[in-house]
Amino acid sequence: MTCMMQAGLWAATQVSMDHPPTGPPTEEDFSEVLTQVHEGFEVGTLAGPVFARLRRSLGLAEEDYQAALGPGGPYLQFLSTSKSKASFFLSHDQRFFLKTQRRHEVQVLLAHLPRYVQHLQRHPHSLLARLLGVHSLRVARGKKKYFIIMQSVFFPAGRISERYDIKGCEVSRWVEPAPEGSPIVLVLKDLNFQGKSINLGSQRSWLLRQMELDTAFLRELNVLDYSLLMAFQRLHEDERGLGSSLIFRTVRSVRGVQSPEQSGAQNRRLLPDAPNALHILDGPEQRYFLGLVDLVTVYGLRKRLEHLWKTLRYPGRTFSTVSPACYARRLCQWVEAHTE
Repeated sequence: MTCMMQAGLWAATQVSMDHPPTGPPTEEDFSEVLTQVHEGFEVGTLAGPVFARLRRSLGLAEEDYQAALGPGGPYLQFLSTSKSKASFFLSHDQRFFLKTQRRHEVQVLLAHLPRYVQHLQRHPHSLLARLLGVHSLRVARGKKKYFIIMQSVFFPAGRISERYDIKGCEVSRWVEPAPEGSPIVLVLKDLNFQGKSINLGSQRSWLLRQMELDTAFLRELNVLDYSLLMAFQRLHEDERGLGSSLIFRTVRSVRGVQSPEQSGAQNRRLLPDAPNALHILDGPEQRYFLGLVDLVTVYGLRKRLEHLWKTLRYPGRTFSTVSPACYARRLCQWVEAHTE
């Protein structure tokens, strides 16, 4: 399957290289579906021009994107502690993250895409994961499988020591750590983080404000169950002390709306000179990788019934299935309580 994904993505990216989108996205761009037929399979590209613009806004060259996701090297598959049955992959350079999605999840994502693009234009330093593509894969006459591509929050991963998936609750939020010296890389959860804190120094106020802006947006979309991904990397001696100078009302390497009336709301900062800078915050001693992911769970009837059942099942305990307003507020409170 990954070989087919690689061949399909190479061809799909070639289309955007040969016909780069111009001007602002149109309604047709958001609904476009391009199907390319290969020997034994076909790959669909959904809203291709929109995602090509998003990649360009990040300063990502299409040639680099194509090389990382094409047949140049095998994808890395990894085991997840997530309850979903999704498959997870990394590009061979570990820069891009691929995840299989259910059809209704893709429908939700595409329905929210215009507002997602607008939010990133208004808040170019948002913590929301940067989606770079949505595709379908069908082998012969089989059922379509869908997958998304986004920037990996945990990049570059070389010196990362701990990884966490935080939802701000306690039920089912513990992962048994790997034995000391084990090569297995685990993403831990809320209860594993007890007794720890994030020391951001002067960057803390920026993070708290950006969490408010991003979770307010997700609350408006009526979604919940998203996660704050977080990783730790100890700074080298010559890297320390730089974080305190990184908060400015300016921006580089990311294009955003420049209108004066919005400048105060954008919560911009000077980005560190590092790969994946949007998801990196440097504190006095540690570098932190941060990003909000899994933005497709809508608080509909099924989730409301699940909330009722869990209220009876776990009296007095916190769990993930709550209203979007409660979910957003609780996650912001978790960040405020665990940062200094």
